[in-house]
Parts: sequence; C-alpha cells; structure tokens
Amino acid sequence: MITLFHCVSARSFRPLWMLEELGLRYELRMLPFPPRARDRSYLEVNPLGTVPLLLDGATRMTESAAICQYLAARYMPNTLNVEAGEPDFGSYLNFLHFGEATLTFPQTLVLRYTHFEPEERRMPQVAADYQKWFLARLRSLQTLLAEQDYLCAGRFTAADVSVGYALLLAEHLGLAAHFTPAVAAYWARLRQREGFLRALRAQEAAAQAQGISTLPSPDTRD
Repeated sequence: MITLFHCVSARSFRPLWMLEELGLRYELRMLPFPPRARDRSYLEVNPLGTVPLLLDGATRMTESAAICQYLAARYMPNTLNVEAGEPDFGSYLNFLHFGEATLTFPQTLVLRYTHFEPEERRMPQVAADYQKWFLARLRSLQTLLAEQDYLCAGRFTAADVSVGYALLLAEHLGLAAHFTPAVAAYWARLRQREGFLRALRAQEAAAQAQGISTLPSPDTRD
C-alpha cells in the first residue's frame, strides 16, 4: 500500500493527483499546515518536516515532481510517462521540473512575504517582484498551448500535473486573472479532469475524517 503524507492543496497535491489519475490504492495521511510547526511528531517520520512524503515499500520520496515522475514510470508507462525513446522525452522532463523549479518557487516567496512571515518581516516589494517573475515565465507557455491541448507527447502526462499544481497555487494567490488566454484555457481543461476532481474530493474527505482543517494550505493565515 502506498502512503502519502499530505496537507490540503500543498505541493503534495501533485502526487495525490497522480495517484487518482493512475487509479492506485493508497493511504492518505493528512497533516495540519505547516506540519513541522503544528505536528512535531511528523518529524520522527520525515525529519525535513515537509510534504509530500511518499512511502512505497522501501521507497521514500519527498520531492513532488520526482514523485510524479516515479509514479508515472513505475505504474503507467507509455501513458502518463514519456519514455526515453519518444521524441518528446526531453520536453517532458523539462516541463516536469519547470512546474516546480520555475513556476512554483517564485510563488512560495509571494506567500512567505505576504502572509506567512510575521507582520514586521513581510516584504511587499519582494512579493511583487516574484509575482511578476512568475507571470513572465508562465507567459512562455502561451504559444505552445495555443497550438496543443497538453505540454508534450500529444497527451496528458505527469508534466501537466506538475505545471497544473503551479496554476492551482496561482489561483489561490489571485493570479489566475493574469493568465494569458491559452494558459487560462489549459487550466480550465486540467480542472475538468476526473483525476483532478477526485483528488480534491479525496483530500477534503480525508481531512474531515482525520480532524484536520480543510482550509487549503496557501490560504492559511497565522
């Protein structure tokens, strides 16, 4: 049985979405956000204190994009994965990590310096700069997505899950209104996927059953 440690709509939503797309059986362990501060016992399981943590037999993984790649390669080759022999293999890997390193990272700084830090440590200019940084890099997808429904290989892949989570986070930050038309249409397609909708329902049901707030992590205010 795969076990996923997860906070509502945190980066760990990526592997949750993957699990639902793949139709795998899993156990969802919900944590309050941020777990390293609000559930210190979690540090005994994951000393980093971060989510996700995925356990699959002897395999332990904590990087959300890497987990997406692992699940796609191990459980759904030639579908959500792009094989090394396919022409779009390089694009697949690039977009898979683009979703985290280029699109999610700047948004975490927006979150940190708008409301995660104490009032006296907040930096509106830093948040504004990284918001512009994110939107500028997101615009690079406009031409591609104006011509095709998904990022690569002519189909929905784990790369779309990785980038899709960055768009979900942007929606929580109020940035979706700035999406270019093709990116907005792409995000609408992703939101309609049954796997995405099942993941939303799964995290809410698990949070309620385990006594964890259903408030999305990006919306948390200290």
